[in-house]
Amino acid sequence: MVLAPRWNPATELDALRRQMDRVMQNLSQETPFVVPEWNPAVELADADDHLILKAQLPGINKDNIDVNVTRNSVTISGEYQQQADQHKIYGSEFQYGKFSRTIRLPVGIQQDKVEADYTDGILTLHLPKFEEATNRSVKVNIGS
Repeated sequence: MVLAPRWNPATELDALRRQMDRVMQNLSQETPFVVPEWNPAVELADADDHLILKAQLPGINKDNIDVNVTRNSVTISGEYQQQADQHKIYGSEFQYGKFSRTIRLPVGIQQDKVEADYTDGILTLHLPKFEEATNRSVKVNIGS
């Protein structure tokens, strides 16, 4: 009677681990820096009669930023351009290229009255709400 060899899962897992190590080593040798596509970080706040939207856009020239506003959304797009210099770059984690980010707003805004400021790499938008979207307190007289 011939006995079949026993299956050993540890041996199989060890072979798989060695193969994965080789794959990861090959990937890391090809490109020292892998940076995913990016979108600017944003913050949206409610300031009673308007919303305040801030976007982090460090190092981007304001001429390379476009802001489009509709009643219910804001789209911020642009491009972060790599500086043309004489240095050889071995690797970079900077995120160059075009970006576009659309933010849905919780209330309707008056897009023709939006104000923008760009200081120290922070884009700040003041988005006035429509009158019906503001939460105002009104005194109610109770009959005499």
